[in-house]
Amino acid sequence: MRILIATGVYPPEIGGPATYTKKLENALPALGFEVSVLPFSKVKKLPKFIRHVAYFFLIIRESRNVDLVYAQDPISVGVPVTLASFLTRKKFVLKVVGDYAWEQSRQRFGYTDTLESFQHATLTLFPKALRWIERWVAKRALRVVVPSKYLGKIVVMWGIPNKKVSVIYNGIESLGDVGNKPVLRGLIKFHGKLIVSIGRLVPWKGFDTLIALLPELQKTFPGVKLLIIGSGPDSEALERLAEEKGVAEDVIFTGALERDILIRYLRASDVFILNTSYEGFSHLILEALAVGVPTITTKVGGNVEIIEHAKNGYLVQPNDTKGILQHTRALLSDATLRASIVASAKRRVKQFSNERMIEEVAKLLKSEKVALKTRNRK
Repeated sequence: MRILIATGVYPPEIGGPATYTKKLENALPALGFEVSVLPFSKVKKLPKFIRHVAYFFLIIRESRNVDLVYAQDPISVGVPVTLASFLTRKKFVLKVVGDYAWEQSRQRFGYTDTLESFQHATLTLFPKALRWIERWVAKRALRVVVPSKYLGKIVVMWGIPNKKVSVIYNGIESLGDVGNKPVLRGLIKFHGKLIVSIGRLVPWKGFDTLIALLPELQKTFPGVKLLIIGSGPDSEALERLAEEKGVAEDVIFTGALERDILIRYLRASDVFILNTSYEGFSHLILEALAVGVPTITTKVGGNVEIIEHAKNGYLVQPNDTKGILQHTRALLSDATLRASIVASAKRRVKQFSNERMIEEVAKLLKSEKVALKTRNRK
């Protein structure tokens, strides 16, 4: 079976779709697939409007000799893939890992409500247009793949029939020997209590709450530091907040890091906190579980499909300062508790293997090819 994977990001670029695409490109040939990849980076140096037109024509050219196109998002590649399908008659499967229209509305247009409320909200022109576009693309797809049951429910709210939505959890590869904690601490030249939080620096990731609660945590653990890994539009505001709270020396902003370095920092930390108000499915949580770092995260989205409260981690409401402080203090002070959480976490993460993910994706793509042949005979 010949497939074309259309993706917005691709190595050496970083991000979930880049990692996911590379995994499929490497593993699917062993299962009988011929895989070609068309990354958006091929046209990124062109002016904005021209790059989308150029990508559209590349899709037409590259999809001529394939059985199916697998688009990795509904906007940057989903729109040109959909438009090209009218000319090439090539069907496509769509992967949805979030709601781009909601994210843009939060970042650029002042929308503050939840993702669920956004699905039926009265919107201004541009957010409304984005919402319509991603739904139009999803409706044109043969099937929509999502990495969590939560995102599956969101896509159904787009008007997509439940039978057209497939949940395939993302997989995590073996991280190998990322180094033991004392050695890694020596490399970063810090041996005190260390909390890490990772993600794009945007409002819904809740970094401001973690910075604000650090002075309170320092009353119990003097010298504890907060490591924030990531970049984004809120970086300057968060740095100012750290100064206002008097913890500028104790909040370390690294910016975006290459994945292998990020994993080492994660392994070196005592607690990983993901205080997000929205999460489709967090690969970071899987990585934290895999490297043995106790995790505190929120009862939102796909998080609850990974973390079992008080077994392999802790769940709190977004920005629940009291809950975050309670569980952080417990984990930092109780070595037996940390060991128990970590042992359970490592058992849990085995259920999210790369092999399982690849097999499920291959099965789905092959079934869609069979379904297409059946329809064409009628």
